[in-house]
Amino acid sequence: MITVMDKSIPDKMYFKISEVSKLTRVEPYILRYWETEFKMIKPMRTKSNQRLYRKKDVELIFRIKRMLYEEGFTIAGTRKKLEEESTKDPEQLNLRLEDKKYLSLLIRIKKELEAIRATLR
Repeated sequence: MITVMDKSIPDKMYFKISEVSKLTRVEPYILRYWETEFKMIKPMRTKSNQRLYRKKDVELIFRIKRMLYEEGFTIAGTRKKLEEESTKDPEQLNLRLEDKKYLSLLIRIKKELEAIRATLR
């Protein structure tokens, strides 16, 4: 479990938008809006177009919330600060690509398992 600002993030790989909303106490419509304002928040999508947030996304959402609501940053100011910091961490770019490959693999495995289960019935 990861703790961010006295909040515990469960040890899971992916979170649905409702789970992120509950953890961060940020309404889903605000999370969707923040996705448009902060390009670093890029949840993966399932084939049914459901958002899946990673732990890093949840941590970033906590950070954005703190900057906006507690530290008094504007959206533009928060975006600028986060973009400046992200250029210092080039590994961030590689993680997204690997996460997409991993999710794709998990989806394929799930389909194969479902096919095996259907055969066994």
